[in-house]
Amino acid sequence: MQTTSHLLMIKPVAFDFNAETAVNNAFQQEGSNENAQQKAEAEFDGFVQKLTAAGVDVTVVQDTPQPHTPDSIFPNNWISFHQDGSIVLYPMYAINRRAERKQHVLDTIAAKFDVKKQIDFTSKEKEDLFLEGTGSMVLDRDNKIAYACLSPRTDKTVFEEWCSKMNYKPCSFYSVDENGGEIYHTNVMMCVADQYVVICLDSIRDATERDNVFDTITDSGKTIIEISYKQMNQFAGNMLQVENKTGQRYLVMSSQAYNALTSRQIQELESFNPIIHSDLTTIETNGGGSARCMMAEVFLPLKK
Repeated sequence: MQTTSHLLMIKPVAFDFNAETAVNNAFQQEGSNENAQQKAEAEFDGFVQKLTAAGVDVTVVQDTPQPHTPDSIFPNNWISFHQDGSIVLYPMYAINRRAERKQHVLDTIAAKFDVKKQIDFTSKEKEDLFLEGTGSMVLDRDNKIAYACLSPRTDKTVFEEWCSKMNYKPCSFYSVDENGGEIYHTNVMMCVADQYVVICLDSIRDATERDNVFDTITDSGKTIIEISYKQMNQFAGNMLQVENKTGQRYLVMSSQAYNALTSRQIQELESFNPIIHSDLTTIETNGGGSARCMMAEVFLPLKK
């Protein structure tokens, strides 16, 4: 199953610009921080409302004031949930993001879903090796392919170890912005859905790596929908396909991402599934992440 109808989302209590992550996240912009928590909370609530109105099951967990975790709104970086009942914990680059691994979040999931085992990669932090969940990796779950653009937050050896343990084929490469800086997370430059992939191929400068990614996608039977650098910078790569309780699939993105798309791209995407978009301006500006980063997909079986 590529998509799920169950999502975990963390409601912020102290959302803020995080200087620790800004060192290698060019999408963050300091200076738009006035009333950031109140604005982010309103954007979060509006986003959840749109998802639930479409029939998507969202488990909302309120963050705690202490320890202070300004990026807790992006849970997909520290945890992932899988169909075999396993949850995976990930090594995080920023020290203050490691505190997002809060027990009450795990307890909430365990009360609703059947958790069979926990796989923990967090000891890699002691070696300064990082792999930030489904931010670092974009998964083709049906074909068992994991895509990863390597960066200070995505170590190749940890990525390949994850793939070996989870039985995925690794496809790693380097992706850079227009200034040649490494893209911090794979999920800002590509999105894998059931029948298509949205990707900024221009960001993969090495021709051999670009051809390998292109061939891997096409060999998996998916249609490639290319986005430009400008569109990627407006979070048009940071999308997630979800489904509702009846199996209807949707492509979810921010309103900024939607407005960055051309009418032809929107038409092509809507030929596969309807689009849900929501205003996430404050979260995108201060947090450097968008809609996809806010949703942790839960593939665990529900408790009977």
